[in-house]
Amino acid sequence: MDEKRDSEATPTKNHTTVERKSAREVVVTRTVNAPARIVFEAWTNADLFRRWWVPKSYGLTLLSCEMDVRVGGQYRLVFPHEDSTMEFFGTYLEVTPHSRLVWTNDEGDNGNTITTVTFEEHTGKTLLVVHDLYPTEEAVDSGSTGAMPEALDQLDELLVSLEKI
Repeated sequence: MDEKRDSEATPTKNHTTVERKSAREVVVTRTVNAPARIVFEAWTNADLFRRWWVPKSYGLTLLSCEMDVRVGGQYRLVFPHEDSTMEFFGTYLEVTPHSRLVWTNDEGDNGNTITTVTFEEHTGKTLLVVHDLYPTEEAVDSGSTGAMPEALDQLDELLVSLEKI
């Protein structure tokens, strides 16, 4: 994994930075063009989340998206995989509306990854910071952080449509 990688900024895309902060930590930052309350809703409403989370270039379909977004609540994402399915699941540890989400990623064999997302609003835009703390150095390379720039592009597209509602 590169120490620091930036997505290409274009007039229609915001800049995403993916940075390895330590042997077990990766941080993704991006400003999106919507207020924190709308961005938070896109991260916590299963119907909205499923519309942007999976990068289109991966060719995957999210078969099921269950989210009980409260402290102690759980999530489960199910994808097709070969002749079966693959699941990602975990538990919400912190839920502070419009400002912070923390959850576990429990599907790994080597311990849990902890993901923290913060939403910081400035003049109608929101700075997103996604911090992944992996259980081992090896787990970082098998993590999904590399998909975040494309997923966040899709989030930006969704947010434009939500603001028109």
